Amino acid sequence: MSDKRTYNILFHTHTVSGIVISVALYVIFFTGSFSFFRDEIVNWERNHTVEPTETIQLDFDTALDSLDASLNLYGRDLELSKHYVERTIGVSLSKSKDTLANPETNTSKYLTLDSKNYAQKSYEENYTLGEFLYRLHFFAQIFYPYGYYLAGFVAFFFLFAIITGVLVHWNKIVSNFYTFRPLAKLKTMWTDAHTTLGIIGLPFQFVYAVTGAFFMIKAILIAPNVMFLYNNDSATFYKDLGYAHPEFEYTNSPITTDFSVNTYIKKTEALWPDFDITQVHVFNYGDENMHVLTEGHLKYKNKFTSPGETIYKVSTGELVHQKNPYEKTTYLDAVKNVFYRIHYGDYGGFALRIVSFVLGIISCFVIISGVMIWLVARDKKNVPEKKRRFNEKVVRIYLAICLSMYPITALSFIAVKVWAPVSQSFIYNFYFIGWLLFIVAYILKKDNNFTNKNTLLLGSIFGFLVPVANGICTGNWFWKTFLNQQLQLCFIDIFWIILASTTLFVYFRIRKK
Repeated sequence: MSDKRTYNILFHTHTVSGIVISVALYVIFFTGSFSFFRDEIVNWERNHTVEPTETIQLDFDTALDSLDASLNLYGRDLELSKHYVERTIGVSLSKSKDTLANPETNTSKYLTLDSKNYAQKSYEENYTLGEFLYRLHFFAQIFYPYGYYLAGFVAFFFLFAIITGVLVHWNKIVSNFYTFRPLAKLKTMWTDAHTTLGIIGLPFQFVYAVTGAFFMIKAILIAPNVMFLYNNDSATFYKDLGYAHPEFEYTNSPITTDFSVNTYIKKTEALWPDFDITQVHVFNYGDENMHVLTEGHLKYKNKFTSPGETIYKVSTGELVHQKNPYEKTTYLDAVKNVFYRIHYGDYGGFALRIVSFVLGIISCFVIISGVMIWLVARDKKNVPEKKRRFNEKVVRIYLAICLSMYPITALSFIAVKVWAPVSQSFIYNFYFIGWLLFIVAYILKKDNNFTNKNTLLLGSIFGFLVPVANGICTGNWFWKTFLNQQLQLCFIDIFWIILASTTLFVYFRIRKK
C-alpha cells in the first residue's frame, strides 16, 4: 500500500470518526470540565463550607441511632460512604435478614444523610446542579445503562480519532505546532487552530479517552470473562476483582453487649494516622454476629494509591482482618485506583483541576474547529449546491447544540439560587427545556456567525450575574466569603467572573474582526 493511500485512509478515518461522535464528545468535554468542580458547585448551591478532606466526619453512633429510629436497622447490612467533599454522605441499606421484620424493612433503600444535622433525604430530594453536570458528562440521564454505553463508545471512538490524527500529522507535527495563520484563508485558520490546540491537549485527551472508555463499557468487556472463565458466576468474578464485600452469617440472635461504631473508627485511625476512611460497612446490624468494616486510603500527599481496610467483630471487639495501606499495593488495586485518580484529577488540588478545566475547554474548541474544517473543505464551487446547503445545515444544528450549552449552564447557576431549594425535576426541566429553546432559536436564525457571537455574549452576561444572584439571594457576596475564608463558596463566584470576562473578551475580539 502506497504512503499516499495510507495517508488518505487515515485522514478519512480520522475525519469520519470525529464527525460521527462530535456532538456527544463536545457535551462530554464541556460538562466534564465543569465536573472537576462538582464538589465546589454543590457546596456553593447549599451554602455549605466543609473541610476539604475525603474522610467521613460523622458521629456514627448518633447517625445510626437516627437511622434506626426511622428505618429499623436490625438485621440489615448498611454502607455509609463519602464519595465527594460535601456534608452529605450516601447510605445504602439492604433488606432485613429478619424474616419476621416489618414489611417496610424487606426492601433495600438508598438515601443521603447530612453529617451535621442527620437530616435524611432521598437521592432526588438531595439532587444538585453539580450532580446534574457530573452525570450529564457520561449521559446518565439516558435510560440506564444505555447512556453509559453511549459515553463509553464515544470515548472509544475518540481514542481512535486521536491515534489516527497523530498518524496523519506525524511528519509535520512539530512544525505545525508552531504554525498559526489567523489572517490566512478560513480553512487554513481552522486547520492551524485544530492542529495546534489538539497537540497541546493530546496527553489530556488520550488519558480521558482511555479511562472514559474503561469506566463506561467495562461491563461489556468483562461479560465474556464471566461467561467463559467463570461459567456465568458473576459473584465469584467480582470477588476476585475485589469489588465484592464479605458476607457474615446472620444468627437471628440480638447482640447482648453495648456497642459503639465510633470505637472501631478510632481504632482504625490509631492504626494508620494518615488514613482517610471513605466507607463504613455494618453487617447484621444488632445481631450477635455483627461486623464493622472500614475502607479508605492514605492521604494522596503520602501515597498515590494505597487502599486499606479493617474488619472488627462487634461481640468481641477483636480485629479479624486488615489490609495495611502502607504495604505494597497489589497490581489489581493499583490498576483500579490509578484509573480513577487520573480520571477525576482529585489528587493535585485546585491547581490540577483548574488546568484540567482549561484543557477540557480547549478540547471543546478542537472538536468545533474539526467540524468547521469539514464544512469549509466542502464549501466549494465544484460541490453541488444541494449538497453544500445540506452540509451547512448539519453544521448549523451542530453549532446550535454545542455552543448553546454555555449560556444555559450559566443561566442554570442563577436559577438554582433564585428558586432554591430546587428538586431533580426542576433542574432537568430548566436545563433541558432551556437548552432546547436556545437550539431552536439558533437553528431558525440560520447564521453560524450569529450563533457563535451570541452564545459568547449571553454566556458572559449570565456568568457575571451568577455571583450577583448568589449575593442577593443568600448574602454570600464573594468578597465576604473570601474574607471569611469560605473558599468553596468564594471559588465558584470568582470562577464565573473570570470565565465570563474571558469569553466577553473573545466576543469583542470576534465582533471587531
